[in-house]
Amino acid sequence: MGKPFITREGYDQIHKELDYLWEVKRPEITARVSWAASLGDRSENADYHYNKRLLGQIDRRIRYLRHCLNDLQVIEYNRQQEGRVYFGAYVEIQSDDDDSILQIRIVGSDETFGRSNCVSVDAPMARALLGKSVDDEAIVTTPKGKRTWFVNKISYVKPDWFTEQPIVENSLATDEDEEIVVEEMTEEEKKRIEQEYLKTLVHN
Repeated sequence: MGKPFITREGYDQIHKELDYLWEVKRPEITARVSWAASLGDRSENADYHYNKRLLGQIDRRIRYLRHCLNDLQVIEYNRQQEGRVYFGAYVEIQSDDDDSILQIRIVGSDETFGRSNCVSVDAPMARALLGKSVDDEAIVTTPKGKRTWFVNKISYVKPDWFTEQPIVENSLATDEDEEIVVEEMTEEEKKRIEQEYLKTLVHN
């Protein structure tokens, strides 16, 4: 596939975090390192070593976020998506077995923000819902078996029925120190998903 997809909101959040780290946090910690270094013997200087290590973490995070900005493709809403579940959709689904209801948004893998109601496009749930319309059923395969969900609602503008969960700090993107387990897709699945997305980007 080409560049990983991200919503406009997710892309803007990366910018927001990068600007904060570069313009506010890094200068603050750099000043602390300089102050601690001015005290003399650094071998016994806990403030110096702590803030020096923190500065290294911030610099690594900045490099990672800059890489994200260059490597991600922002997917804007297209009217051809209307009525079907594609990337960026807010979806309400209902379980066939116990009538439980989930309200989720399908987003890029780099922007789940640690929120349980934002589902990565690579997740089994998103794959099962792709291309579905209201009243369609989606069979989701999980480690516990298959489960059937029915599509109740679809929206591409944040609806009143969707509750925005708070963003977990530093969870927008992951850096190289974190171990992430991602379920591998087959080449056939990757190609199908890419083709479905690209169909929504074609303007009349």
